[in-house]
Amino acid sequence: MYGVPPLKVSIISDVMCPWCYIGKKRFEAAKALLPELPVETSWLPFQLDPTLPLAGKDRQTYLNEKFGNAERASQIYETIRQAGEQDGLAFAFDKIQKSPNTLNAHRLILWADELGQQDAMVEALFAAYFQTGADLTNVDALADVAETAGMDRQAVLVRLHSDEGMEEVRTAVGQAAEMGVTGVPFFIIDDRFALSGAEQPETIAAALKHADATRTLS
Repeated sequence: MYGVPPLKVSIISDVMCPWCYIGKKRFEAAKALLPELPVETSWLPFQLDPTLPLAGKDRQTYLNEKFGNAERASQIYETIRQAGEQDGLAFAFDKIQKSPNTLNAHRLILWADELGQQDAMVEALFAAYFQTGADLTNVDALADVAETAGMDRQAVLVRLHSDEGMEEVRTAVGQAAEMGVTGVPFFIIDDRFALSGAEQPETIAAALKHADATRTLS
């Protein structure tokens, strides 16, 4: 029998990162391999590209700048699409019209923690962006996503039109950089172990099991 309290896992992630969505699915599969191990998950912000304007940038323009040309971008995203398919994810990259600055999306994840709904919010944001091409720079679109995750749409709109939570998100993004995190997803297990990248469920499960077996319970 696994120990109690739950094993704490912090996941540093960005909602515009397809590998983070894959990593979330693989993390869920890993937990399913260890049904007796209680895990408490928290989501921390990262920005793949903090230089993006708050209004975002045309997706094709962004990809051309990032990868050099459309053909190269297409090859890279086809590899990601195939990886996602193996984990039950149907990426619809062709529906994405804008590459977003994700600060506001991270504010939603921060606020969702007040209701214990972080995981639901992260899932809703990933699905909205990668499966329906939602514009995550648009406050109305973000409020719609928040509503699907169980938050009050109007209250979220009011908060999005303010600066609430912006400093906290920027501080957390800075802390990830100070820790040396350069790529996501990045898993911090029991504040002792780190796992970088969207590893296979068996690898993640082994890390969770080792952390549980070696922790000191008070």
